[in-house]
Amino acid sequence: MTFSTGSLPQSVAVGNFDNDTRLDIVVANSNDNSVSVLLGYGNGSFQNQMTFSTGSYPYSVAVGDFNNDIRLDIVVANYGSNDVSVLLRFIIIGFMNRITLTAGHGSRPRSVVIADFNNDSRMDVALSNSGSYTIAIFLGDGNYSFSNLTTYSTGSTPMSIAVADFNNDSRSDIVFANYNSQTVSIFLGYGNGCFTNQSIYSTGPDSSPYFVAVGDFDNDTAIDIVVITRGANNLGIFLGYGNGTFSNVTLMPMGYGSNPFCVLLGDFNNDRKLDFAVANKGTDSLSMFLQTC
Repeated sequence: MTFSTGSLPQSVAVGNFDNDTRLDIVVANSNDNSVSVLLGYGNGSFQNQMTFSTGSYPYSVAVGDFNNDIRLDIVVANYGSNDVSVLLRFIIIGFMNRITLTAGHGSRPRSVVIADFNNDSRMDVALSNSGSYTIAIFLGDGNYSFSNLTTYSTGSTPMSIAVADFNNDSRSDIVFANYNSQTVSIFLGYGNGCFTNQSIYSTGPDSSPYFVAVGDFDNDTAIDIVVITRGANNLGIFLGYGNGTFSNVTLMPMGYGSNPFCVLLGDFNNDRKLDFAVANKGTDSLSMFLQTC
């Protein structure tokens, strides 16, 4: 089944926007400077899109409750306007005029995540800024507003960002993929909105890591990392030791010309092990990796 969106959809997230226990979809439309919201019927089909304005060239979208009203809001990283749009939801399906958070001149944000970085039960925002080689942290006040950004230096051209607790201290940590440095980097959180200096792990020569995700792949209760390397057409896995450090990368070839760009995690065969679904731009295909051990 296909459903219409705006022009050049780049990123998608899911959530229950109308509190009807059915999952809905939000899509970032880069060429339209908008997001589309498609409300679900609960049977696999969706209503026609509703569109809402963002900044210029929205590239990544995520959802969370930023004002503690038990309604999901939308946050969008705008690559073209070097900022973030936060769209707060009405009680009737719709979104208020957006709040704009400036990421800095030439920052070129590519990916956005939501987490509570300072343990105050309020949602915060983290960005990977591909143009300024930084991550940006905006701490949420829980009342429609955010702190001024705090930035941390990364490798060259951070593209994708993910959040998990890598050292079992109940604090949110960050991993991101550095496209032009051929690395992934880890920031361990102190639980107060601040982070350690980055730890760096190689993804291999000419690998161009593009997308990163996290999960416990070997069922040892320690969070692991999976990365898509577009330059080498590989899937890379870093196994976590549970103390904030990781193994060297294990590479799984995707095939010449596959040009993978995204990986999603899930237990696709109900064996209580996380599997990988990889989207390949070069071959217009989906590759499934089912764990066997």
